[in-house]
Amino acid sequence: MPEINRESKRKIRTGEVVSDKMNKTIVVMVQRTTTHPVYNKIITKAKRYKVHDEQNQAKTGDKVRIAETRRLSKDKRWRLLEVIK
Repeated sequence: MPEINRESKRKIRTGEVVSDKMNKTIVVMVQRTTTHPVYNKIITKAKRYKVHDEQNQAKTGDKVRIAETRRLSKDKRWRLLEVIK
């Protein structure tokens, strides 16, 4: 179940930075586990989010926490909260 910030009701995710080549934008891969509907095997699914990083502080391989925000560009709808490492 995703964490929800109590004061803002916006989704928060934790993931790993897979790309930091763009200016003020990082790509974060968030993995989650789910059960297959037929075989009942636990499988891992991954999704990549483009995240706004104002100070360009996150680097490839960092663990980060991101939060949902308003639309910032065509693909960016998340912003960086903190770098966990």
